[in-house]
Amino acid sequence: MKDRAQALVREVVPNIYHPYPAFIKEVKEETGDIKTFTLAFADQEIQDRFVFRTGQFVLVSVFNCGEAPFSICSSPTSSKGLELSIKKMGLLTGEIHRYRVGDAVCLRGPYGNGFPLEQLYGHDLLFVGGGIGLAPLRSLIQYVLAKRSEFGRLTLLYGARTPEDIVFEDDLTAWSKEKEVEVVTTVYQANAEWEGNIGPVTNLLEKAAISPSNTKAILCGHPAIISYLVFDLLKMGLAEDAIISTLERNMKCGVGKCGHCSIGSKFTCMHGPVFTYREMKEFPSVL
Repeated sequence: MKDRAQALVREVVPNIYHPYPAFIKEVKEETGDIKTFTLAFADQEIQDRFVFRTGQFVLVSVFNCGEAPFSICSSPTSSKGLELSIKKMGLLTGEIHRYRVGDAVCLRGPYGNGFPLEQLYGHDLLFVGGGIGLAPLRSLIQYVLAKRSEFGRLTLLYGARTPEDIVFEDDLTAWSKEKEVEVVTTVYQANAEWEGNIGPVTNLLEKAAISPSNTKAILCGHPAIISYLVFDLLKMGLAEDAIISTLERNMKCGVGKCGHCSIGSKFTCMHGPVFTYREMKEFPSVL
């Protein structure tokens, strides 16, 4: 019976402990220090069996540099390939930023719980993101738009440091043209050409026409910004379990064994990275 169960698991998904070679199909420069990589597994069978949920992440092995986690920013409904948006910050990310189409990395995963889709169906959705924090939200936004009739109104509030730091500009333009979708952007520091909002993304909440009783808020960004957003959303009347966010932690193994990402009795790589505020307020020193 045990052997049969293990065989069934192998038929459905790849081994999440095993790194599989993958090749870069496309590289898109989003900003001066952020690139989006489209990848495909070298083994077509692995490619065909790889499934993930919005909000999950993979661990990427860069040869001679190590391994690091990155959120999947493409939708499970997309046939383009697995997309990862990576900000150049250190040795590993600096190395992968030098990679070109045809270069290889290794991937293992997916990991994490992902966004709770079963709680989102039929509701209006408020997305709030800052900087590269739009990457995991992008996966869910694309999923929602692919299944538009199953969700209510979609509002996206997005903030970047400067106009040059705005990611996914093509997506933001396309999303704003969709029916019952509102996209509002802001920057901390404007240039001479910028004609939009100036200030932190928290300032945009007052511009969002939402119904607190029927809205789910999905957040991703710097923990300090998330704290302010949660406080304001609670004041607006959203329930604690209607506020959903990803948490940033130093994830290493992906399976809750190394302890790097522990928060109290939870492991971000297994029980997260997505949590409701009702869950997060029980964690020590999170927000």
